[in-house]
Amino acid sequence: MFPLRGSNDEKLDALFRAYRAACPDRDPGVNFMPELWKRIESRQTFTFSFRRMASGFVTAALALTIAMGIYMAIPHANPNMPQSYIEALAEARPLDAPDYVAPAHLDLTDPGR
Repeated sequence: MFPLRGSNDEKLDALFRAYRAACPDRDPGVNFMPELWKRIESRQTFTFSFRRMASGFVTAALALTIAMGIYMAIPHANPNMPQSYIEALAEARPLDAPDYVAPAHLDLTDPGR
C-alpha cells in the first residue's frame, strides 16, 4: 500500500498516490448540471413549497398591516366624523334612562332613621 518507513513527507505522498489510485477523478459529462438540478428538484417536497407559500403570506400580511397602520394614522378631513373615541362619546346623546337606572342617593344626615 504505502511504505511505513521513511520521512513523513514520503509517507504522505505515498498515501495521496494510493488515494488517487483508489478514487480516480471523473470528468463531468455534458448533462452534469441539468441532471444535478433534476435530482435536487426531485428531492424538494411539499413542505418546502408550503414553507415558501407561507413565507409569501406572512410577507403580504406584514405589508397589509403596515399599510393599514399608515392609513389609520393619517387624519381624515371629514368634519362630520369625530377625531377620537372620547370625542365621539362626548357628542353622543345620552339615552332616556328610566328612574330605576338612575344613581341612588344616600342621606346620612338623619341618624334617627
